[in-house]
Amino acid sequence: MRRQSTPIRLTLANELGNDIDGAWWPRTDRIGVELPELILALRARLGEITNIAVNWPPLQRPPDLNWQGWQHKQQHVMTVTGADALANVLIVPYSTNGTLALMMLRRAADLPIATAHRDTVPFQTAGSILYAARQQRATT
Repeated sequence: MRRQSTPIRLTLANELGNDIDGAWWPRTDRIGVELPELILALRARLGEITNIAVNWPPLQRPPDLNWQGWQHKQQHVMTVTGADALANVLIVPYSTNGTLALMMLRRAADLPIATAHRDTVPFQTAGSILYAARQQRATT
């Protein structure tokens, strides 16, 4: 497999088994093209990948997180099952503002966030998006 020149934008929590275990921020809207790199990256934590399930219909576009209105739309979550573990990965739409997307990557994996960033709009918005995704996962 050819290695991409840019690293995959993926985070995973140290402990898996939550409604959301991390996030993936693809570079384009054609996630199928980037899927082999995602599988390769997840294999180290999950073992050989045996199944990938998504919680959205094939033609449903992801919510636009850059504008109000995302609250009423389903967040896209991919459940990746490996031989050793399972991870629920929130898909951050490729067109998401970089500051918000990076905050979502960090918050979804429960990574440390500087105190100065905790009072920002991206921190609060990322928290709201993750809350919505967790609520949606809990009801499915």
